[in-house]
Amino acid sequence: MPGESPTALTTTGEPCAGTAEIDLLLARARAGLQRLLPVEAWAAAGRGAKIVDTRPEHQRRAAGEIPGAVVVERNHLEWRLDPTCEARIPEADSRHVQWIVICAEGYSSSLAAAALRELGLSNATDVIGGFDAWTEAGLPTVRPARPTAPRGPGG
Repeated sequence: MPGESPTALTTTGEPCAGTAEIDLLLARARAGLQRLLPVEAWAAAGRGAKIVDTRPEHQRRAAGEIPGAVVVERNHLEWRLDPTCEARIPEADSRHVQWIVICAEGYSSSLAAAALRELGLSNATDVIGGFDAWTEAGLPTVRPARPTAPRGPGG
């Protein structure tokens, strides 16, 4: 994902010339989010928000993890966080939970947070710059001997 474009849409909502479709999708997803800087996400977690790490195991093994983050790989995210779904995790007990999605660089997390908002989780958002920005900000990380297993239904 080459350098992040500030926006793929003009101020009138029209696509910028030469914009790829995925850039348009990303811009629309981000338009509905109140994205957080890493330090803001860490502070929100201290107030009860839930950070959900969607990175695959190989990325968490290589770079580390965020202490206390809920690990749910991207392909199961909506099912695990939807409070009306039988495959949800225990923390997904309300539509009012503030879910803060984090990925490696802050791209797929924006798409994921937008999908959560479509499920009615209106407090869902993501971290600007992802885990890379988190570590650059000097925020806490851990390197467990084995990466944390993704959460499954009920636990």
